[in-house]
Amino acid sequence: MAAFAPTELLPPPWQVFERIYDEISSGELVYHCMATLGRVITAFTLAMVIGIMIGLVMGLQKAIGRFFDPWLLLMLNLPALVIIILCYLWVGLNEVAAILAVTINKIPNVAVTLREGAKALDRDLLEMARCYRLSKRTTLTEVIWPQLTPFIAAAARSGLALVWKIVLVVELLGRSNGVGFQLHLYFQMFDITGILAYSIAFIVIIWVIEYAAVRPWEQHVNSWRKA
Repeated sequence: MAAFAPTELLPPPWQVFERIYDEISSGELVYHCMATLGRVITAFTLAMVIGIMIGLVMGLQKAIGRFFDPWLLLMLNLPALVIIILCYLWVGLNEVAAILAVTINKIPNVAVTLREGAKALDRDLLEMARCYRLSKRTTLTEVIWPQLTPFIAAAARSGLALVWKIVLVVELLGRSNGVGFQLHLYFQMFDITGILAYSIAFIVIIWVIEYAAVRPWEQHVNSWRKA
């Protein structure tokens, strides 16, 4: 496509890779990618922990689930841009507001996934745990947790893809570094090569996390199913 399109609209791949190399050599790409990655990891971790707890409570306690279901539906349909703007207005244009906005956007998705996972738990196994008088901790780690790992893995995989996209919007609106900030800068300069270079570079980072961390962890926690 680049061979038939004007270079300024669709630069050929070698120009994009040359730009990536130049940005790495100058240190700019590494600096901005690490800033974005730090926000992604922090917000992702917070959203997963809080979302898992909320989802478990809603799935295991029917009364609590019914009470909070409308609020969860509200948060699921509240635009991410609204949450980002409100966080910046309420907290300020700082790192706390940026992380908070991304975390709030992701928590409902994790909670919904884990709520359905909690509803799908094998009740016979839970009854057996009660009959054998297993402690709450043992029941959680040996009975509930193994059944929830597919749902946690699904929430993690979709969450990683969603979080970094929201982080870019957060950086574009109110941060002075990161991939989103650079994309906004290159948009103003109509620098498509720079936009593609930073986009591809961070996608590669997400690929590395997926294949080096998420998938091996998923295979490990699901190994008991093959035994």
